[in-house]
Amino acid sequence: MFETLLMERDSRGVATVTLNRPQKHNAMSAQMIRELSQAAADLATDAEVRVVVLTGAGKSFCAGADLGWMQSQVESSAETRRAEARALALMLRAWNDLPKPVIGAIPGNAFGGGVGLVAICDIAIAAETALMALTETRLGLIPATIGPYVVAKLGEAQARRVILSARKFEAPEAVRMNLLSHAVSRDSLSAAVEAEVSLLLDCAPQAVASAKKMIRELSVKHDDTVMSRTIDALIDCWEGGEAAEGIRAFFAKERPSWQT
Repeated sequence: MFETLLMERDSRGVATVTLNRPQKHNAMSAQMIRELSQAAADLATDAEVRVVVLTGAGKSFCAGADLGWMQSQVESSAETRRAEARALALMLRAWNDLPKPVIGAIPGNAFGGGVGLVAICDIAIAAETALMALTETRLGLIPATIGPYVVAKLGEAQARRVILSARKFEAPEAVRMNLLSHAVSRDSLSAAVEAEVSLLLDCAPQAVASAKKMIRELSVKHDDTVMSRTIDALIDCWEGGEAAEGIRAFFAKERPSWQT
C-alpha cells in the first residue's frame, strides 16, 4: 500500500507507522508526505485503532526534508513551492488533529521537519543519544509549516533559542524543553513506549478522543489563517535568494556568504 512507510496494527488496536527510508535517514520526500497524509486519514476513520505509534526504521527518526527534493525546489516555480508547502502543512495538521493518541518512538536523530513530526506527537519518547536540530536557518530557510507545532511545544523562549541559531541539542535537553516526554536508553525505548500504550488502553477511547479535541480547542489555534501565514513566510524565504545560495553551498560543500 505504501512505499515509504510501514503500517501495522496489533490485536489490541495499536497501530505502528514506521518511516521506512532508512538509507536516507527517513528524510521526507514528496511521496512520503503524501503517504503520511493518507495514513493519517486511514487511522482517523479506523474504529479498531485506539493508539498510534510513530517511529522510524534504522538509526534515525527523520532527517527532515529529502535533499533531492530540496534541490528540486530551487528550480521550481513559486506556485509549485506553495503547493508542496501546503501539502506538508496539511499533513502535519492531519497528524496533529488525529482523534487517537499518537506516541512518538524516536530511535535516533531528528532534524528540521523531523522535529516537526516529534512536535505533533501527544507523547514523544526518544533514545537518549538522539540529536535534534531545527537546521533551516543554516540553509537560508525557516521552519515555517512546522513552526506552530514546535513553538506550541517549546514555548517562545526556547523556540527562539534553538530556531534562530539552528543549534543541535540532545534528547535530555529536549525533555527539559518539553519537546520530549522523556529520554531512555535505546534498548529501553520499546518498553517505555509500551508503558505509555498500556496506560492509554486503560482509558475509554471516545473519552480520550474528546479530551484530545478539547485540549486542542483550549490551546493556540492552528487554523487556516495560521497555515497560510506560515506558507507565505516560507515562500518569501525561497524568493529572497538566501535559500538558493544556502542549498547550493551545502551540495558544493562550500560556505555560504553569511558564514565566515
